[in-house]
Amino acid sequence: MSRLRLHPENHLVERIGWLRAAVLGANDGIVSTASLIVGVAAAATSPGDVLIAGVAGLVAGAMSMAAGEYVSVSSQADTERADLARERAELASSPALELDELTEIYVRRGIEPALARQVAKQLMAKGALEAHARDELGISATTTARPLQAALTSAATFSVGAAMPLLMVVVAPATLLVPAVSVASLVFLALLGAVGARAGGAKVLRATIRVTFWGALAMALTAGIGRLFGTVV
Repeated sequence: MSRLRLHPENHLVERIGWLRAAVLGANDGIVSTASLIVGVAAAATSPGDVLIAGVAGLVAGAMSMAAGEYVSVSSQADTERADLARERAELASSPALELDELTEIYVRRGIEPALARQVAKQLMAKGALEAHARDELGISATTTARPLQAALTSAATFSVGAAMPLLMVVVAPATLLVPAVSVASLVFLALLGAVGARAGGAKVLRATIRVTFWGALAMALTAGIGRLFGTVV
């Protein structure tokens, strides 16, 4: 039995598609909804109005995230399909040139020319388009665009993230609404940064500080604007 079968590997890059969408969605859900709630509450609005604004922000944000991710990742998928169609046509019209091209790629990676050509021939015999897609275009099953997965993941995690500051509107006293939502949201953001970093194999402290800083800045700005306009109006 092959040693590779006895030593299975689970690479973190395999998570990159859904992990990026999940972290982005949850982060946006917390930051945008908490900032909206803090800004509206700072304008001396009633808790009922704050809750309505927060729920509206959750629904609108989730739909916006889903649509934005779907359109963005669909554009990537369209580009990948166009590149694969072009590569398929080139393989059909000039296979010898494509063999030279793949050989040169392996030579630039440090393989001796004779061995590089042998490798290129064997890979093209097994699956020419797959070999060129992976080594020339950088397209593989792990990194290929999945629009629907990205859209659903972003919308779901945005909703979960947005629900956290909304919960504080329900349970926190009206006089402590702004600090309660702010502190709770920053704690959630710190946890999200740590969890996302652990899932992606990144440094936990750096990710935690990054998301917490930008979340605090967003809430501070909206609170200031809410206080300003609330006083003026």
